[in-house]
Order: sequence, then structure tokens, then C-alpha cells
Amino acid sequence: MYKLLLCLRYLRTRYIALASIVSVMLGVATMIVVNSVMSGFTTEMRNRIHGILADVVVDARSLEGMNDAQWHMEQIRRVAGDQIEGMTPTVAVPAMLSFQYGGQWITRQVQLIGIDPQTQGRVSDFGKYLQHPENRGAMSFQLRRCGYDTRDHQAGPETPERVQMRDAGWPHRRRVARAKAFHEQLIESYEPSSAAEPAGNDSNAALDPFAARRAEPAEFDPATEQHTGVVLGIALAGFRTPEGEDRFLTLPGDDVKLTFPTAGTPPSAISDNFTVVDFYESKMSEYDSSFVFVPIRKLQELRGMIDPGTGIGTVSSIQIKLKPGADAVAVRDRLRAAFPPQLYVVQTWRDKQGPLLAAVQMETAILNVLLFLIIAVAGFGILAIFLMIVVEKTRDIGILKSLGASPGGVMGIFLAYGLSLGLVGSGVGMLIGLLFVRYINEIADLLGWIMGHEVFSPDIYYFYEIPTMVNPITIAWIVCGALAIAVLASVLPALRAALLHPVEALRYE
Repeated sequence: MYKLLLCLRYLRTRYIALASIVSVMLGVATMIVVNSVMSGFTTEMRNRIHGILADVVVDARSLEGMNDAQWHMEQIRRVAGDQIEGMTPTVAVPAMLSFQYGGQWITRQVQLIGIDPQTQGRVSDFGKYLQHPENRGAMSFQLRRCGYDTRDHQAGPETPERVQMRDAGWPHRRRVARAKAFHEQLIESYEPSSAAEPAGNDSNAALDPFAARRAEPAEFDPATEQHTGVVLGIALAGFRTPEGEDRFLTLPGDDVKLTFPTAGTPPSAISDNFTVVDFYESKMSEYDSSFVFVPIRKLQELRGMIDPGTGIGTVSSIQIKLKPGADAVAVRDRLRAAFPPQLYVVQTWRDKQGPLLAAVQMETAILNVLLFLIIAVAGFGILAIFLMIVVEKTRDIGILKSLGASPGGVMGIFLAYGLSLGLVGSGVGMLIGLLFVRYINEIADLLGWIMGHEVFSPDIYYFYEIPTMVNPITIAWIVCGALAIAVLASVLPALRAALLHPVEALRYE
């Protein structure tokens, strides 16, 4: 009982003990906040990477791809069919995207991906990232009449409204077509009249370069027809302002031009017109600013990837979705043994993004080591405080021992005191850290208001809120580590106090 009473007395009267408590508290709170935020970012990033990449991917090493995707999928099922839930072929090729805005051409480098709309959604979360509800249910490269999301459906109803998306679809396409037709009529009204010239006069055709085009029947009416559909990464179609509002340079219903190489040797450039039918928003800037999706059959036709004799196309890769609980690494190894490595590359989605995931993991580990040093500094403070207490209370220790206190009892006083400091500091730190994580977005808004600029800018991260994830196991390790440091720091002073001889302690008193 006397040990507990002395611990409580020192905790109430020793202001220097408060400094140790605050150090432990700040260290624990900081580690909880940092780990929760890093865990939130890492989880979001992994979900979005896995959302576009299937569990296992079989890629052709050659840019010309692999012939007969159906035969390859049959071989894959023969090797690991019991683990496979679905497969889909894809074609990937670098390309240039061009579209007009305000009378000027905007050109961007993109990764053009040909997909099968019927099977792509079965192997990835591709459909979840589209902006039209019907496309999220059943993907189609046909332009929808209307009904595109005017708010980010992944972020909730409190996000800024995307006003330009209200008329996206056929209403926007018809309005642009009418404006273009009116503009062309306006140009024609200023052209020299050819009524006085006889029909078929070559000199008139030379003077009026538009005559031949007007004489031809209209073969394509943009007000009622569309080109082959294309899905653009949302960052390709616009940008996000510092206030978090999305501005679009092109909308579903607009036409764009794609230029890409053919599959021949040597390859030549080919261009074709496409109609934007939806936007893809994975919230991974690497994907949203570079990926463009078109129907795989159309891309194979344009690139010359279809055998004219058999009608069988060539593909770049085969995406494989595994059944729940299947071991992706084991399936990968089985497929690597079945397909020659000189021609094929078999990887899991983690293998394809290994460097990025490893970098994030290393960053988190380094941050934990650096932040844990804060608690270690608090441990050295506890060590210094206890050594001072032992020196200051030498007479009191001698009196306790002369009254019958055992060395273990004296040692228990200091160990219990160190444990008490650790419990109070880590407990308060855990509470503050969890509260900070709970209200981190409100705190970020307050800091932004005080400093005059946003702490967490949505135009950089493409998140409207700071993602957090509290892991109970991580919190338990942080609290237990803080307690261990506090107790270990009190071991040496406790041993010194326990080894004091009562006669020596009272000799000079």
C-alpha cells in the first residue's frame, strides 16, 4: 500500500513529472495520427490500383501482342481454372488525344486501352469509376441521353456540384451540332455567290473550295449520330480548381481524335474520330490523367490486329479475376510454369505496382521510427528525473529500509512510478490522437482558414477529405511501446535505490 501512496504523491507534486507525461502524450498522439492518415492513404491507393488491375495479368512481351485470346484463356483455365472467376482480353497502345476547346486544338499523350465492355467489369472495378449510373451497372460505348452525375458519387452529396455535367450526353451533343451548323451557315453567307455561274464550272470550283463539299450528300449527322464511343480519364477532360470545383474542357457528347501506331512493321500512324461517352475517375492521378478506353474490336480493326482469313484478333494482355480466397501468388507461379517467359510476363497486381507499394511501406516505416524517437526522448527524461529523485530522496529511502522495506519494495516504488507516468501519458495521448483523427478534416479546414490557404488541397490529391483508417492493433503496439519505454527508463534508478544500504543512506543525515 505504501508503494501506491508514494506513487500518487509524486504524481501530484512533481511538476517535472508533468513534462515526462506531456512528452509521452505527444509522442503517442502523433504516432496515432500519422499511422491513421498513412494507413488511410495506403488503403485508398491500393483499392484504386486494384480497381483497374485484375488479380493476375498475363502480358505479351512483344508490342504486337498475342494471337487468339480465346485459345490463351482456354490454356489459362486448363492450368488454374479452379481458382479463376473471370477473364477479359485487353489491347494497350500509346496514343495522342486531340480535341478542340475555344477554337484551339489541345493534344495530350495517353495510354489507349481497348476493352470488352461485357467482361471488363467482371475482373475489375472499372464500372464503379464511371460517371453515368447506367454505365456503372452495364457498361456501354453508346452515348447516354442524359443523367450523368453532377456530383462526385464516390465522395458524397456535400461535394461541389459539377454544373457542366447537367447537359452532358445527347443534349450537349445536339447543342454543339446546332452551333456548328449555324457557324458554317454564317461562313457560307459571306462566300461569293455562284448563282450566275453554270453548274459544273471548274473555275467556280477553284474559286469556291466549299462548293464540292456542299454538293455532296451529308453522310454523318452529329445531331443524331455518334462515332465509336470512348471513355476518358477525368483529368484528361478538365481540371480541378483550388476551391475543389471541377472544370471540363470536353464533355460526354463531344468528339475527339485519337492518333496511334498500327501493328505493322514498321508501324505507321493512324487517326480516327471518337465520341466521348463517359469519364473514368479512379482518383489515382496516374490513371485519370492518362487512360483512355475504347472498344477492343474497333481498336484491333484500326491497328490491323485482326487476321483477315480467320477474323481472330491479337491482344496485348489477359486480365484474370480470381475467386475469393484464392492465392494469387500460387496462381501466378502456375501460369509462369505453363507459359514461356521469353514470350509472356505473368504478374499479380501487387507485382505490377511493387515499387510504388514498397516506397509507401518504407516511408511509413521510417516515419514510425522517427516518431518513436520522440517517446524515446521522453524515456530519457524519465530516467534523468528518477535519478534526481533517488539522489534527493536518499534519506527517505534509508528510513524506509530501516523500517523494514525490502529492496524489492523500494524498487517497486520507482517501477510503479514509471508505469504510472507511462499509463497517464499514453492514455491521454491515445485519447487526443483518436479525437484528432476523428475531426482531422475539421481541423484542416480551421488551419486553412487561419493560414489563408488550404492545408489539404483537393486539386493535388483528388480527395475531398483526408482519408484515415484506425487500426486497433497498431494503436495497441504504440501504447504498449510507450509503456515499455517508461518502465525500462525507471529500471536503472530503481536498481540504484534498491541497492542503497540504510546505514550509508543515513550516515550523513
